[in-house]
Amino acid sequence: MQRAELADFLRRRREAIRPAEVGLADGPRRRTTGLRREEVAMLAGMSSDYVVRLEQCRSSRPSTQVLAALARALRLTDDERDHLFHLAGHQPPPPDGAARLARSGLVRMLDLLGDTAALVLSDLGETLAQNRGSLLLTGDQTRHSGDQRYHVYRWFTDPATRAVHPAEEHDRLTRATVADLRAVAGRRHDDPSLVRLVERLSAESDEFRVRWAEHEVEVRRADRKTFLDPRVGPLVMDCETLMTPDQRQVLLVLTPADAPSRERYELLRVLGLQEFAAGV
Repeated sequence: MQRAELADFLRRRREAIRPAEVGLADGPRRRTTGLRREEVAMLAGMSSDYVVRLEQCRSSRPSTQVLAALARALRLTDDERDHLFHLAGHQPPPPDGAARLARSGLVRMLDLLGDTAALVLSDLGETLAQNRGSLLLTGDQTRHSGDQRYHVYRWFTDPATRAVHPAEEHDRLTRATVADLRAVAGRRHDDPSLVRLVERLSAESDEFRVRWAEHEVEVRRADRKTFLDPRVGPLVMDCETLMTPDQRQVLLVLTPADAPSRERYELLRVLGLQEFAAGV
């Protein structure tokens, strides 16, 4: 571990990012143009004391999970992320492992979208990054671990996942979810992680096994779905996807599809802002 180089790199990357780039207000009393340590900690989901110790060469070697979180918080490019791993004494994630880290360009697009709800997903449906708009709409989708990381797994094993949408949409969304996974399986037929996911779903869900056997295939490039929010009511959202050239990650953008949904989404944002202010 190159402790001094790691500390210097983290400090310089932190100072190079303007708060507005990550959705934070500049504020009139800010003494630095970059991020504060506590802001990096908040974005990375760790304690500010740990960030301080990293920058002061007083920490133990950070784990790969901590490094991935710091890379996202600091909006590092892929090369900068790999450099961060090297400085901490870890090998950078291999190409397949890197697919579980949101690409830096997509994370920057999340920032640029502002109040528009957006997520970065892997082709297997794991949420890799979210902006605040999507957090208000769908909750924190990055908190899951194990098979629960995958939306398709939750769809067939956790009733709460379907309860977000009205019952009349369930059949259509089920077919679309399985058909999209079929398309991924065609591209990644020899990927052990995908094979294991299909095997576990087939063992745990009769419904999935029946749908899978139908062999329907369709890449989900656009959709319209209704989100049932207990605070503001139903929101009909148009879902557009932008796929990376290797088709391993997707930027999903959700926008209100009609005037009532726009009004409810704006109300949801206001309610979210009020909750955030109360938490501070």
